[in-house]
Amino acid sequence: MAWNEPGNKGQDPWGNKNGNDKGPPDLDEVFKNISKRFGGKGNGAGGGFSALGFIIVLGIAVVVWGLSGFYTVKEAEKGVALRFGKYIGEVEPGLQWKATFIDEVFPVNVSNVRSIPASGSMLTADENVVLVELDVQYIVVDPYRYLFSAVDANSSLREATDSALRYVVGHNRMDDILTTGRDQIRRDTWEEVERIIKPYNLGIEIRDVNFLPARPPEEVKDAFDDAIAAQEDEQRFIREAEAYSREIEPKARGTVQRMEQQANAYKEREILEARGKVARFEKLLPEYKAAPEVTRNRLYIDAMSKVLSGTNKVLVDSKAGNNMMYLPLDKLMEQRPQTKTSKPVEVDTVNDSVNSIVNSVGMPLDGRPSRSDRTRQGRN
Repeated sequence: MAWNEPGNKGQDPWGNKNGNDKGPPDLDEVFKNISKRFGGKGNGAGGGFSALGFIIVLGIAVVVWGLSGFYTVKEAEKGVALRFGKYIGEVEPGLQWKATFIDEVFPVNVSNVRSIPASGSMLTADENVVLVELDVQYIVVDPYRYLFSAVDANSSLREATDSALRYVVGHNRMDDILTTGRDQIRRDTWEEVERIIKPYNLGIEIRDVNFLPARPPEEVKDAFDDAIAAQEDEQRFIREAEAYSREIEPKARGTVQRMEQQANAYKEREILEARGKVARFEKLLPEYKAAPEVTRNRLYIDAMSKVLSGTNKVLVDSKAGNNMMYLPLDKLMEQRPQTKTSKPVEVDTVNDSVNSIVNSVGMPLDGRPSRSDRTRQGRN
């Protein structure tokens, strides 16, 4: 039952103790009261403001609008200013002011180095699967292009990095990706990312590309560990061989140089000996022309003395007969071997042994027959 229905003795919710139903306060009265406070006459249902009140309200609104335009750009940031959506320039760090509802400023950090990772399982040129991780570090060099040249510059860079990484990995062998070719892959990926993002003018500059250690899938990790260990052994053997080569090469060069010096010395010696022989023969030629027979015999005797000086055998030719006598001097010397405590064989003992042999055969050492032989031959 409503509070004002007949028979309802409830309390008036508007606080009317007398029971008079005047309703809630009228809006006209509210406006009149406000108009009176600002100097208005308060006549009529919607009494208007005076000129002074309007100016005060307008001044307050202008002050609030002006104060709301102050803002601060941090030291590491630059602001991109737009007026009714049109780019009007960059805002430097510090306390700045903009027209509220007219200008907009978007601060962008241009000092911090940002990072975007990229990873995934990728197929190599030799049809192997490898897990690759990459981290691209960049900074913002053009805030306006960074904000408005693409919907999301970070997302565009991430997609470009993933595409470049898959392209480079797909054109390299797995051994190069896991071991020796990592630096080259890093540089190729860097160049490919810059080539992809260049047409988009993202307003960013890549500072570095970190190619993290790649790894094979977990299912074949043990086999690849063995392969990597074998490659490391190969590199170790190569280094040992190079060290051995560096050790042997100087020795070989020294040997070659020594042989060359010996050959040059031998050459010089032979040349000097040949020149000496020529000079000797040139000096001998006048003597030979003066006395050919004597010179010829002397040359023969000198040559035979050199030849027979190194032998221990004596052959005696007998003019009387066809027999040739052999004197085994080496056997005679061996009859009395020398020891550490024994004395050397005396020359007289050897001569006596030779004379005894000569007397037994009846032929002296000089090859001429004895007096008895000549007498015997004369008688015959």
